[in-house]
Amino acid sequence: MFTRLLRALILIGAAVILLVVTWPQAFGLHNSWVVAHLVSFRAVAVIGTVVGLVLLAVLRFILPHRRTLGVAMVLLALFGIASVGVLASRGFSTTVSPTEGLVSAEADADSVTVLSWNTLGDAPGAAVIAAQALAHNADVVTLPETTKETGILIAEAMRDAGRPMWVHTLAFDLVSKARSTTVLISPDLGAYAVTNAAGSGPPGNTNVLPTVVAEPVDGSGPTIVAVHAVAPIQYEMSNWRSDLDWLATQCQGDDVIMAGDFNSTLDHMADRASGGDSVLGNCSDAALSVGAASVGTWPTALPALLGSPIDHVMATPNWRVSGLQVIESLDEAGSDHRPIVATLTPAR
Repeated sequence: MFTRLLRALILIGAAVILLVVTWPQAFGLHNSWVVAHLVSFRAVAVIGTVVGLVLLAVLRFILPHRRTLGVAMVLLALFGIASVGVLASRGFSTTVSPTEGLVSAEADADSVTVLSWNTLGDAPGAAVIAAQALAHNADVVTLPETTKETGILIAEAMRDAGRPMWVHTLAFDLVSKARSTTVLISPDLGAYAVTNAAGSGPPGNTNVLPTVVAEPVDGSGPTIVAVHAVAPIQYEMSNWRSDLDWLATQCQGDDVIMAGDFNSTLDHMADRASGGDSVLGNCSDAALSVGAASVGTWPTALPALLGSPIDHVMATPNWRVSGLQVIESLDEAGSDHRPIVATLTPAR
């Protein structure tokens, strides 16, 4: 009797754990230590589920308690199916053509292409970064973990290629390159000025790593936010949650483009949306809108379809996404993040 009760309790506990990992936001645990990490790699969890099912199937032929093992297999299969469903609903497309959905040549002319790449402390080098920005004809380039010096070198290379850019950098210190964030903005968008504080922490910035908020000097055009939230490591959980809350407040306006390393998937952003299709403040996620939000941008050591989608391009509803790509060809360039590029077109 005791053994049967113990098996039942184990199965119930397993069912609860799998349910929490499947949709932690339903229990308010999506920003909690351990759970936040488990939900970051849904595709890896699916592979683990398949391995677990094979192992349980073998054990059913070796051990007694086949009914218990059978129930465990059912629970694991349901978890795998649900995880695949979440991934499929967000999409696996790594490239959406920037010509799809454009309604007119005028809309194309008014579009803004945003390239974002956490460079792991300038690792790919200015020439590689500039080449990508030029290849995609980027109007905005957000570069977490990139110093002002490298930003200037990128801008000079782009200027020499006929694509001048203004450089804006915030650094919390000059010791670690990770504590610098740089954004390049095309003069075609007008003059911009950094309007948030250089010191760490709300109300002026994210807590540990800098985010750059650049606003148009004449008030015409989108506010550009180059994002770098801290990673949800054990001793930074409070700062990580605070960073996401602060970033949500940065997208409360009518014309905002945010891009960078959010160190968060869509699951982690739950309960921070203003409504509608938004996922963070008043911003919607570009990858989600075109069916690419399950493609991992980190780490490059894993295939994109197994990685964690923590780098994002987001925008307010006055923009729609006409093209997006998670760039996989630079996995050996030195950074542990993949670049993401999105073309945004004014919604008409």
